[in-house]
Amino acid sequence: MEFNLKEIFTAGMILFAVIDIVGSVPIIVDLRKKVGHVQSEKATLVACILMIAFLFIGESILELIGIDVNSFAVAGAFILFFLAIEMILGIQLYKDDAPETAAIVPIAFPLIAGAGTMTTLLSMKSEFETQNIIVAVIINCIIVYAVLKSTKLIERVLGNQGIAVIRKIFGVILLAIAVKLFTANIQNLF
Repeated sequence: MEFNLKEIFTAGMILFAVIDIVGSVPIIVDLRKKVGHVQSEKATLVACILMIAFLFIGESILELIGIDVNSFAVAGAFILFFLAIEMILGIQLYKDDAPETAAIVPIAFPLIAGAGTMTTLLSMKSEFETQNIIVAVIINCIIVYAVLKSTKLIERVLGNQGIAVIRKIFGVILLAIAVKLFTANIQNLF
């Protein structure tokens, strides 16, 4: 078991773009206005556990229901594609009912550890060592926690325009990841 800083950095950046916690600040601010308080610790811990658990048992779950990893990855590529389109164009394709609390749903799942993140974790298993992915997940969870705790400060510092620019930048990165994920897995389906 050997840790590789390059793999940790690359996997961490991919997860950072997919999770897009900075781009989610407007959603978190809106949630905070609706429900009053965002449970940062609980949301981060649950998201971290979900991601690490899915890293280990995700393939088994997929096999149990008869879905291969390549099909899941292609489906995830579509989800990432639509998330990127939402971020870049500033439109909302997916609308969820207003939650009563802001912790596990919708912050931990699906905002942080959603289908795009799960798909990315499974697809990264073919490129990176598991221990490096786990470190990348933990680092991202620390960043997620820090962002959740400081949404008021981020909103004040960046302003609406700054948040919009960051969201679009990460949207383009996410779109590129979706294209790469699609092209890498579609050929294995045929």
